[in-house]
Amino acid sequence: MNFFSRLKEGLSKTRSQIAAIVGLKTEFDEKFYETLEEAPIAADIGLDLSQTVIDQLRLEIRGKGLKTAGAAYTALKELLVADLTFETNPPPVGVKPWVVLVVGVNGVGKTTTIGKIAAAYAAEGRKVMLGAGDTFRAGAIEQLRIWADRTHSDFVSQHVDADAASVAYDALEAASKRDIDVLLLDTAGRLHNKVNLMNELEKIIRVIRRHSPMAPHEILLVIDATTGQNALRQAEVFHGAIGLTGLVITKLDGTAKGGIALALARSLKIPIRKIGVGESIEDLQDFNPRDYVEAMFGDLDAQAPQ
Repeated sequence: MNFFSRLKEGLSKTRSQIAAIVGLKTEFDEKFYETLEEAPIAADIGLDLSQTVIDQLRLEIRGKGLKTAGAAYTALKELLVADLTFETNPPPVGVKPWVVLVVGVNGVGKTTTIGKIAAAYAAEGRKVMLGAGDTFRAGAIEQLRIWADRTHSDFVSQHVDADAASVAYDALEAASKRDIDVLLLDTAGRLHNKVNLMNELEKIIRVIRRHSPMAPHEILLVIDATTGQNALRQAEVFHGAIGLTGLVITKLDGTAKGGIALALARSLKIPIRKIGVGESIEDLQDFNPRDYVEAMFGDLDAQAPQ
């Protein structure tokens, strides 16, 4: 099964909720607008954003003179694809090391995500290093060490309860000396409403920039899709504190809240870099806006019960 098929299967709960609302309606009238407004809300895009999207759709329909429900549904999907489309991040070429700081709350799959990203870079022939900046838990350091072994990546760590900023600085120095292409830095999982933990992230970034003023080149927030609108609140706080450059959304397999990706991208105006639909390495892939919207919404004509 290819990744799009796994994504479509993973978002089947989201898609079935939308299908149940929109159903087989083919007449294009005001009732269609009303039912269509409920579809994004059901997918957990959020009430305000859903209403904004439908208002944009009304303008699109008038401007293009669309006459059928199918054409309106297609136009809706195109609007959502546009919302999710950002300029791609430049590849780590010519900058060594390319520093990626990975942040997030507890339980989102942050360390595993780092390991999968490392595997993808290694498969491209890049020399990768993992920095164990989650010094709160011995288990996190060991888990990252295992991923380093598995992906043939270099590894830098200190003892439990070591200063995370010191680990980041040591890793950056080591990466520079060893001609590393990509340095992936783990951080402790933290509640977005804990000021001291957010301050620690700011400190890590300041220390990194003493060594390399342009680093980190990416600050990725890992989000658990199953948390829905709470993920949006998390992301807003992280973005306000440290300036995120991208998102990684995990646990999309089997969630009815797939619309959170749309809410995140539109509200924060930052790209989704990768999405995860399972546990294996190949289940974390680059985000494709069109594939995502198609997997979540499907075709209006295909909503008929078999």
